[in-house]
Amino acid sequence: MLLKGEGESADHIVGGAEWSTLSHDAFPAQEFDFMLSNPPYGKSWKKDLEAMGGKDGMRDPRFKVMHQGDELSLVTRSSDGQMLFLANMASKMNGRSALGSRIAEVHNGSSLFTGDAGQGESNIRRWIIENDWLEAIVALPLNLFYNTGIATYIWVLSNKKPAHRKGQVQLIDATQWFKPLRKNLGKKNCELSPGDIERISRTFLDFKETPESKIFPDAAFGYWKVTVERPLRLHSQLTLKAIETLRFASGDEDLRATLYEEFGDALFTKFSIISAKLEKRLAEWGSDEDEGDEEEGGGTKKELPEKKKKKLLDPKTWERDGRLVEVATKLREALGDKLFEDHNIFRDRVEAALKKADIKLAAADLKQILKAVSWRVETAPPVIAKVHKPGKVKADPLHGLFEATVDGKPAIVEYEPDSDLRDTEQVPLLEEGGIEAFIRREVLPYTPDAWIKEDATKIGYEVSFTRHFYKPQPLRTLDEISADILAIEKEAEGLLDGLLKVGAKP
Repeated sequence: MLLKGEGESADHIVGGAEWSTLSHDAFPAQEFDFMLSNPPYGKSWKKDLEAMGGKDGMRDPRFKVMHQGDELSLVTRSSDGQMLFLANMASKMNGRSALGSRIAEVHNGSSLFTGDAGQGESNIRRWIIENDWLEAIVALPLNLFYNTGIATYIWVLSNKKPAHRKGQVQLIDATQWFKPLRKNLGKKNCELSPGDIERISRTFLDFKETPESKIFPDAAFGYWKVTVERPLRLHSQLTLKAIETLRFASGDEDLRATLYEEFGDALFTKFSIISAKLEKRLAEWGSDEDEGDEEEGGGTKKELPEKKKKKLLDPKTWERDGRLVEVATKLREALGDKLFEDHNIFRDRVEAALKKADIKLAAADLKQILKAVSWRVETAPPVIAKVHKPGKVKADPLHGLFEATVDGKPAIVEYEPDSDLRDTEQVPLLEEGGIEAFIRREVLPYTPDAWIKEDATKIGYEVSFTRHFYKPQPLRTLDEISADILAIEKEAEGLLDGLLKVGAKP
């Protein structure tokens, strides 16, 4: 159009300047009846993302949308922005005319499944499907394009579906409908003949179930991602070895341990006196190890990052760690070094000992001490996180409210979750009985102490062509397998005879 000077049509072509369509919307607030696109696959859009204020600062209404009363982020990974081009087009659909808008866009296979529940790619699929805009996805033949052999798919969208298509999505497997080329063009070895195009179009328009056409309700592609927790179970003991680890609780344990060997307790008690020496030592860090490399021509001195140096030169971190060791040592003097098989009892004893000694400790510091002297044991009683007053709440083990006895009285408690045992389950939106039925059937028989972390549940969407169109290869018959074995045995006998003849002495 530009070359031929097609007048008004050519005037509507807008250059993207330095940025792409993602960061430079050349048609803001405009709507279109028909939209076609073949966006780049697997191409980074990091430059555009930075120009738009970053993932947290972005406020572009094309990619931060209101959906079912909540703001939904459609921002994908910076390494691949292909789905954002689809979101861009969806934001420009005409909702006023009787026919609405239709979109056809080509994507690779990652558009069907990448992105976890709650992430950008999944949210784009959710936004499109839950708005009932997705009419069909067509799987195209492999090696259809010049420079790639990857699988490609056409997404077909409409915001005014005909009545018989409402609430449904059609998947079409057109991977075997192609015409081979007489000579390859790069990786391209086939093309869609007029007959193939007609067959795809007819399959789409007929909207019927066939071996190559499957029809599903919108919700068939959705799932709940459910976080399943299990209780933390600990044994605790105030051993000297465990207490000593608190000396480096502020992080960089190996570095701090090395510095402690050089400077000793002065790091905790006389920091102002040795601070200049410490700063000099950190400035020289790594020079000893790299000296030989530099002499051999080209070794680079490995300096500590400034952020790490700053933390190591902060007297408050050393002071805090020294105080943790001091308090833990006093607790050992008060409670001894006996093994506590119930962490709840140990925690109560620690709190009582601190109160008796009039030691005030920040919650984070107390947590650090308890963590240092405790370890996981699967047979230990669960660690109680919260006790509810009797009658205030009802027991609901599936959602983390358990009946227990506290101080000899019945109570409802919540347990501390064990992050190492945390797991997730994908529950289909069409699961009969919903999340609870799934957990009771698939989880509780194997881990009866598990519960659902309800506020962590997210909704995700993905499309699996393989699941719906996979055709397993028929198993070989026993007669065929037996014939192969006998043939191999016969061949092996012949080889063995030949080896024996060659190796025989005259």
